[in-house]
Amino acid sequence: MSDQSTYKVTKSDEEWQAELSPAEYAVLRQASTERPFTGEYTDTETEGVYSCRACGEELFRSTTKFHSHCGWPSFYAPSEDDNVELISDTSMGMKRTEVRCASCGSHLGHVFEGEGYPTPTDQRYCINSVSLKLAPTDAS
Repeated sequence: MSDQSTYKVTKSDEEWQAELSPAEYAVLRQASTERPFTGEYTDTETEGVYSCRACGEELFRSTTKFHSHCGWPSFYAPSEDDNVELISDTSMGMKRTEVRCASCGSHLGHVFEGEGYPTPTDQRYCINSVSLKLAPTDAS
């Protein structure tokens, strides 16, 4: 993880471990990845707002979620560009773009471009379900 002093929400590793489940901590604070097709929100079609599970910052809205069939929830844009941080990631022997919460620096997933999905941005924000918390919007 990068220098925590640049984020609005800063906590020690001990504080994060006390607040997050082991799976949440592994993904959000250690940049792990949940297994494909196992996440809570992979196929969810509930309308609402997706926030960072670590700090509560709004990240995505259901209106930008789409079925990419990749095994993780996919969005074509964040709710606000400055709510996420994009960082070059050369791990795993390839060049990718990591997506982090701009408020607390937690790892969310990766963003990919040029895959041919029929979305307005031609981007796929491939996000771990465990890094998100969905607040459904009132249907009334």
